[in-house]
Amino acid sequence: MDDVAGLLDGPRARGAFVLRCELDPPWSMRIQDEAPLTLVTLVRGEACLVRAGEVVRLGPGDVAIVRGPEPYVVADDPATPPQVVIHPGQRCTTPDGGEVEDLSFLGVRTWGNAPGGRTLMLSGTYEAHSEVGGRLLKALPPVAVVGADERPGPLIPYLADEAARDAPGQAAVLDRLLDLVLIAALRAWFARPDADPPGWYRAHADPVVGPALRLLQGAPQERWTLASLAASVGISRAALARRFRALVGEGPMTYLTEWRVTLAADLLREPGATLASVAAQVGYGSPYALSAAFKRVRGISPRDYRAAAA
Repeated sequence: MDDVAGLLDGPRARGAFVLRCELDPPWSMRIQDEAPLTLVTLVRGEACLVRAGEVVRLGPGDVAIVRGPEPYVVADDPATPPQVVIHPGQRCTTPDGGEVEDLSFLGVRTWGNAPGGRTLMLSGTYEAHSEVGGRLLKALPPVAVVGADERPGPLIPYLADEAARDAPGQAAVLDRLLDLVLIAALRAWFARPDADPPGWYRAHADPVVGPALRLLQGAPQERWTLASLAASVGISRAALARRFRALVGEGPMTYLTEWRVTLAADLLREPGATLASVAAQVGYGSPYALSAAFKRVRGISPRDYRAAAA
């Protein structure tokens, strides 16, 4: 598992919430659901996304990657006052806390004020926090917009059609389609000349450091040493350490420790997980070894981290 896969398939990143909105102006929604990640895209029509006073305009096919948990507004126009507020758990109220009357459910996963309205907007919300995925999201601005001309394939119309269906296995289909949209958007964003992806993201394309990263990420439970890792990729220890540090910004063993602790942080959130079972999964021989590494990297014990997360 790498950071992109961890964002989508990590222990806490499944079961995204997908919704179609069919709308005619004026419309405005304040989103304060505290979700760590949301995708907003338009199949037709136009919209604007307002966050911390900055206005981002969206057209058909554009994809906005929104990092949480800060609130934002999606509307037909920045001047339109919010008509509804979306709270954690996708609870919906009026701005004064009352019942919503002007917007209603129009069908399967479809909500809005006008069936077949001028604007058809899709939102996909990843409601669960992932420490692994968070490493990648931190490299994004609060709102990253990928234009329709940067994104490959007919993913958006397909997702819109599937969101309106109610067939067996539909939740899994929507999860995977939303994942594809997110991966395509992330790749397009980080491929921009002005993008600033993390060193380890760029290093995946390197013929030496890329395979080394995949080994560390794919098998953190192995007893890796610099010597065994260098032998696996066919290079000397000194050359691997030098090249790895130049591209990633830290040595292979330091990266491995941080990767193991990040994985452990996600696993510790799982119901029934014990420190011993998590330690074995991420490559530590005992709970004490994991605790020491966790506290050294995070500045907090695994027990206190789990209590805070709960």
